[in-house]
Amino acid sequence: GYATPSQCTDEETPKGKGKGKGKLGRRESEKGSKGLRHFSIKVCSKVEEKGTTTYEEVADELVAEILRGEGEMDGPRPVEKNIRRRVYDALNVFKSVGIISKEKKEIRWKGLPTMTDADTERVQQEKKRVESHLEKKRQYLQELKEQYSALQSLLARNRGRPPPAANGNGGLQSVQLPFLVVQAKPDADIEVYPSDDGQLVMMDFNSQPFTIHDETFVLQNMVSEGHLKPVVKPEK
Repeated sequence: GYATPSQCTDEETPKGKGKGKGKLGRRESEKGSKGLRHFSIKVCSKVEEKGTTTYEEVADELVAEILRGEGEMDGPRPVEKNIRRRVYDALNVFKSVGIISKEKKEIRWKGLPTMTDADTERVQQEKKRVESHLEKKRQYLQELKEQYSALQSLLARNRGRPPPAANGNGGLQSVQLPFLVVQAKPDADIEVYPSDDGQLVMMDFNSQPFTIHDETFVLQNMVSEGHLKPVVKPEK
């Protein structure tokens, strides 16, 4: 929604506030920002006052007002082309945020945007959605860090050990990653049916409970139980 007219106002800083031991550079920056803010308010008020106008009309009137007001002041007078450039810049910003509309050379005042209750509720819901999404990402990142740490612990242990010996079939006595571990009760009756090529296995637990763990779960438990030494790396 849009606000009603007469909203191009500025709140002055109370006297005595904001003064202290600030550095000169900061004072100059604050002075420049304040000057730009006041200039934008002048442009906004001018368009609001007219309702319908043009870029050139707003620029002409503000140039005349500013030069007339600066005429008796010491120092260099404002350059007209700089004033016009700032007017056009301000009007383009107002157009981009929907404060004014432009049709060919004509510009119309629409009003300053305001937040309705529905807008506020929508923003709050979006905030909750983003926060929930970020929390899931944090949890996933933590899982990845734990997986990486467990794999680093395994690598560190294996570097200090001799290569695995060959078994009776000529293969190596080692477990390749990734892998799965099926956990069931010791007295469970499990039927296993491997495929002819050894690529697939069908397991029938005969309605008995079982749990499947991946290599990450196994390695993390080996670290927590002391079978693997944790590898600690400094956070970057």
